[in-house]
Amino acid sequence: MTTVKQLMLGSVLTFTSLSALATENLPTIMVYKSPTCGCCTEWVKHLEDYGFKTMSHNVQDVNKYKQKANLPHGMGSCHTAFVDGYAIEGHVPAEDIKHMLTARPNIRGIAVPGMPMGSPGMEYGNRKDAYNVISYTKDGSTEVFSSH
Repeated sequence: MTTVKQLMLGSVLTFTSLSALATENLPTIMVYKSPTCGCCTEWVKHLEDYGFKTMSHNVQDVNKYKQKANLPHGMGSCHTAFVDGYAIEGHVPAEDIKHMLTARPNIRGIAVPGMPMGSPGMEYGNRKDAYNVISYTKDGSTEVFSSH
């Protein structure tokens, strides 16, 4: 029985080590947000909970970062971020960011327009509104990336 316990413990430690290694390889997400926005801070915590490293920058004019992101009209939210050549707008779930970084689609970025209740950073009780994560290209073409 000792051998079985040792094998199980070894498997658990190996899995834990591999998970930690995978987490360490995630790129840093650069976040540009208003210094007074609490939901942006909660979204950053969500990303960190999923293993991303973040660098938050409190800025007075978030719009210039939206322009840098080539954000199409009507796709805006309260914060803009950049990771590994992609733009992220609004309360995009960490799982969708990981999927984008793995699949490497030919897009400029992904966005959650507005601030839907129940999206990461916008949790409020049990309320969870349905919302889409939208991918977009530099020329402004959009399509649904995922639905929540």
